[in-house]
Amino acid sequence: MGVPAPIVGHVGDGNFHCFLLMDTTNRTEVEQVKEFSRALAEVAQSYGGSCTGEHGIGLGKRDLLVKEVGQGAYDTMKLLKRSLDPNLILNPDKVISLDHLI
Repeated sequence: MGVPAPIVGHVGDGNFHCFLLMDTTNRTEVEQVKEFSRALAEVAQSYGGSCTGEHGIGLGKRDLLVKEVGQGAYDTMKLLKRSLDPNLILNPDKVISLDHLI
């Protein structure tokens, strides 16, 4: 890929972080980094790991949430979100897409 990508981690709990240093004005490089990041998350999931680490799902990996937790857990998360935040004002459209709630 040709992008510097140092890795840091606290591997005792299985977390590592790959810092992909890219030129954000280079569309090709940005797309390569996005593809790599997604592939990395999918490999982690294929080994029974998580694509989230300790920081939560994030917008970039939100579409991997159902695969991560299963449809039943995702449906429960939606139910809790609607129950605890009926006006959808608390961190709207972050973990669960508003498209899935309306």
